[in-house]
Amino acid sequence: MERPVPGPGYGFPKSYRLTTPAEFRFVFEDAARSSDAWLTVLARPNSRPHARLGLALSRKQIRNAVDRNRIKRLVRESFRLRHAQFGTLDYVVMARAPANTADSASLRLSLEKHLLKLAQRCNGSSSA
Repeated sequence: MERPVPGPGYGFPKSYRLTTPAEFRFVFEDAARSSDAWLTVLARPNSRPHARLGLALSRKQIRNAVDRNRIKRLVRESFRLRHAQFGTLDYVVMARAPANTADSASLRLSLEKHLLKLAQRCNGSSSA
């Protein structure tokens, strides 16, 4: 059974990604943090009209490339489908070693919990 292709607005263009070391450094310098046993997510307000995503999955934490790529795909897809809810923040997602044994549904729920929590925290504090 084929899944329907989402309509416009569901892409993940380069403008929605952190691509340069300077962009990652900006987030790491002064970030709000949310973490659990599987993921650590950092967030920092940006000057763009939308959220951006960066992935920092190390080989030291997630040994197998297959596992790293599965986690990256899952994170990108979840972000792509719901990025409008995540405010105008830059996010960096990092995985911990137990993430490679977690099922996809658990990782997706964990990620969305972190992203929404950080969006509320950062956007709420910037408007106060």
